[in-house]
Amino acid sequence: MHIIVVGLNYRTAPVEVREGFTFSERDLPEALEQLKQTKSIMEGVIVATCNRTELYAVVDRPTLCGHYIRSFMEKWFKTPRQQFTSDLYMYEDEKAIDHLFRVTCGLDSMVIGETQILGQVKNAFLLAQQQKTTGTLFNTIFKQAVTLAKKAHSDTAIGEAAVSVSYAAVELGKRIFGQFNGKTVMIVGAGKMSELTAKHLYANGVERVFVVNRTYDRAVQLADKFNGTPLSMADAISRLHEADIVISSTGSDGYVLGREQVAAAMQKRKSRPLFMIDIAVPRDLDPAIASVKNVFLYDIDDLEGIVESNMEQRRTEAAKIETMIAAELDVYRGWYKTLGVAPLIRALQDKATDIHAETMDSLANKLPDLSERELKVIHKLTKSIVNQMMHDPILRIKEMAGEKHADEAMDMFVKLFALEDTLEQTKNNAEQRNPAGTKEVAPSGDTMPVLKSTIAAITT
Repeated sequence: MHIIVVGLNYRTAPVEVREGFTFSERDLPEALEQLKQTKSIMEGVIVATCNRTELYAVVDRPTLCGHYIRSFMEKWFKTPRQQFTSDLYMYEDEKAIDHLFRVTCGLDSMVIGETQILGQVKNAFLLAQQQKTTGTLFNTIFKQAVTLAKKAHSDTAIGEAAVSVSYAAVELGKRIFGQFNGKTVMIVGAGKMSELTAKHLYANGVERVFVVNRTYDRAVQLADKFNGTPLSMADAISRLHEADIVISSTGSDGYVLGREQVAAAMQKRKSRPLFMIDIAVPRDLDPAIASVKNVFLYDIDDLEGIVESNMEQRRTEAAKIETMIAAELDVYRGWYKTLGVAPLIRALQDKATDIHAETMDSLANKLPDLSERELKVIHKLTKSIVNQMMHDPILRIKEMAGEKHADEAMDMFVKLFALEDTLEQTKNNAEQRNPAGTKEVAPSGDTMPVLKSTIAAITT
C-alpha cells in the first residue's frame, strides 16, 4: 500500500485556475464517496480551501493511481486534464506525509504559521471519517498531523508575531495603549487597508469609529460596517481631539493633516497619546507631526519593516517545527513497520487461544471431578505458559519487520506456526465486517498473498 497526495495550490496555480477546482461544502460528501469508489483507492480525504485543493489517497500503485485521481478530477470538475495537469503536484509515501504535516502546521501557507489551515485539515478528516472513506492509515496519520500542529503552535512562537500590515498596526497600538477598550478610531479615506486595519482594531475593543471621506456616501457605507459616524473633512479636523487612533489612506496629492492641526488637537486632549498610521503613498500625514509631544506617527514603511522582522521571527520558529516534523516521521516509520506484522500476531494469538480453549475443554471432560477453583487455577497457569511461549516470537517478528528482508521473515513466521488457515479466516472476517469498503489490492510480489490480502482487508 502507498499514500499519495495530488493537488494544486497558490504556488502552482493562479487564482483563476484554483477557483475552477473548488469543492462546495454541500458536494464534499458525494465527492469523497466517488473518490473512494475510484479504482485502486482504499482510503480518501479531500482538503479544500481557497488556496489549495488536495486529494489524499491510500492506493496500491502510486503512479497508476495518480492517473486515476486525475481522471476523477477531470470527471468531477468537467475539465479536460490537459488544462490542469501542469498545475498539479503529486507526492508519494513519506513525502506525502511530510507534506501533510507541513500543511497542517501552517508551513506551506501564504502566511507562514497561520492556524486556520489546522482547523480546515481537521474538519476534512472528520468529514472523511463520517463518510467512512478513511481506514487504519489515514485514521492514524491525520490524527498525528493534527496533534503535531497543535503542539507546534503551543510549543513555539510561530503564531505570535504579526505578519500583515493591518495586524502590525494593531501590535503597535497595543504597545502604546495596552488595550483598546474605550478607544476611538478615525478612518481618513476609505481605502481597503484602512478598512481592514480598523476592522482589526474594532475586534480588539475599539468602541467608536469615525469615517472621513471626500465622497460622503462612501463614508456612510463604511461607517455602517462599524456602527460608526461618517464625517466631512472639516468636521473631522474639529473633532480630531476625540480620536485616539487615526488611520489615513486617501488618494490626495498633498498632506490631509498638518502639524499645526494635530498640535491644536493635542492641546484639547490634555497630552493623552495619539496613535497615527499613514498607509497612503504618497503620504497623507505631514512627517513633522511626529515632533508633536505624545503623538506616535507611523507610515507604511514602518509597518512593513515590522512585518518583515516578524516574518523572519516566524521563519526561525518554522525551523523548529521542521525538526518536530522530522521526529514525527520517525514515529510514523516505527508504527508502519509493525503494521504488517499485526495480522500475524493476531493470528498467532487467536490460534493459541483456540488451542488453549480446546485443551481446557478436554481436561474438563477427562477429569470431571475437578472443582471450579481447580479449573480456574489450571486455566490461569496454562494460559501463562502459552503467553510466555508466544512472547519471544512476537517480540522477534516485530524487530524483524523493520529489517531489509521483512517479507521473508514474515513468510517464515507464518510457515513455522502454520498460520495460513487462521490468516485466511481473519481476512474473511474483516471482509464480512466491511463488504462495501473492501477492495482487491494488487500485491507488490508473490510473497505471502494471504497475508497481503488480509492486511488490505483489515486496513481498508
